[in-house]
Amino acid sequence: MSIAERKVDGLDVIAIAGDVEASFAPTAGMVGCSLLHRGEELLGQRGGLARYVSHRSTMGIPLLYPWANRLSSTHFEVAGREVVLDGEPPARDPNGLPIHGLLSADSGWRVDRLESRDDGGVLGASLDLGERPDLLAAFPFPHRLRLEATVSGSKLTIAATVHANGGKAVPISFGFHPYLRLPKVERRDWEIDVPVREQLVLDERELPTGERVEANVDAGPLGERTFDDGFAAPMDRAPFVLSGGGHRIALTFDAGYPYAQVYAPPDDDVIAYEPMTAPTNALVRGGSELPLLEPGESYTAVFSIQVS
Repeated sequence: MSIAERKVDGLDVIAIAGDVEASFAPTAGMVGCSLLHRGEELLGQRGGLARYVSHRSTMGIPLLYPWANRLSSTHFEVAGREVVLDGEPPARDPNGLPIHGLLSADSGWRVDRLESRDDGGVLGASLDLGERPDLLAAFPFPHRLRLEATVSGSKLTIAATVHANGGKAVPISFGFHPYLRLPKVERRDWEIDVPVREQLVLDERELPTGERVEANVDAGPLGERTFDDGFAAPMDRAPFVLSGGGHRIALTFDAGYPYAQVYAPPDDDVIAYEPMTAPTNALVRGGSELPLLEPGESYTAVFSIQVS
């Protein structure tokens, strides 16, 4: 069991090894860039770490912050403050909508905890948005963000904590995009279990309409199925599962993530079970589905990946 520091694509990466080895790049947005089990990669690389930095193209386990997925507008009001994204962010979807937040590959993270344990270890890093005029210009809510990744045996747990230390309420609308894959198994033979019961209806731009319908995703082979759909997260914390080829990957929304996006495109051998603190476009829509963190308070959201 160990913690190792190495270079990947010329970037500093920290690996935490238990029965799985999880690697993160603090100077590239704290992206989770690798998850190895018995030497086999379980995360979609999608062009790799260097491309993630140069093109802001997602890979591995990226943090989507301060919003997950897309927004319908670049100019709106939330929590009593005006948000103007003109010129920001670097990423847009095919409809020209801002997507994936502001922190893709951000180099401002500072490691504040590195601890080896008998069965793995802990990596913690923080980013104070109140000290970043460039980020405040686009998201005028000063606060501190901290990520902590823990490997314990064959389990990776990622906790994100927002602390409203800037005297203003902070809207909470972030998420992660864990791109999972099965090595040496054809996509059509991947077995999935998506334990959702309620789906968010999307419009032609893939934005929630506010309507919900009953959902039932058949467990079994992924086959030719594709997904880019929003759901209410399972109330009983039932895991989202991907299995096959001797691997079982179970992703659980442990706390603070009442929504999920499931993404499985036709042209890439990955599936993402995405934990979200609010529905897509919640920053623009507002309402009761958007948590507001009062000054001085903290919000912690946790998900875990268990490999067997």
